[in-house]
Amino acid sequence: MPVIFQAFFFNSNHKIVKMTVSVPIKNPFHKLEGYNCFGCAPDNKLGLHMTFRIEGDEVLSDWQPENHLQGWVGVLHGGIQATLMDEIAGWFVLVKLQTAGVTSQMEVKFLKPVKMDLAPFRLRARLQEMKRHIALIRVELYMSDGTLGAEALMHYHTYPEHIAREKLYYPGIEHFFRVTEPDNT
Repeated sequence: MPVIFQAFFFNSNHKIVKMTVSVPIKNPFHKLEGYNCFGCAPDNKLGLHMTFRIEGDEVLSDWQPENHLQGWVGVLHGGIQATLMDEIAGWFVLVKLQTAGVTSQMEVKFLKPVKMDLAPFRLRARLQEMKRHIALIRVELYMSDGTLGAEALMHYHTYPEHIAREKLYYPGIEHFFRVTEPDNT
């Protein structure tokens, strides 16, 4: 299981400060035959090519849109916004809940026009609540100026890990992180 390092130290004002390290998530599906996910497949020519990392209890993605993903002039298409939020929630299930799942419902709120010239966009996903096998995942989409453009409450039906491994190509948590041997020099 990956360890997210948190350090506590005193700043110049003798206040305790907490620092969380960002851990990149590796895409273990890229060599899977037939894998061509619109959201995250690196080789899908028309895809979004999302990448992810963990920071504390959240999964994050910084994403730069292509111009053809506009809806209205200069605004990221709402369907693409929903797709981004769905995708990061799916990756949250994979790495934080350590299983696979499927979207059962999404409640999207488009709060402000997500302006293309305020990219890259940052997406944040965190668990709001677990109701038996349904994970409620809160997702936020921010523009580069810090403005919250859209948010969603994603309902994900999650499966026991053994079913996720047998039927949904879940490889196990160890395949999402690069592990290197310590340098003992």
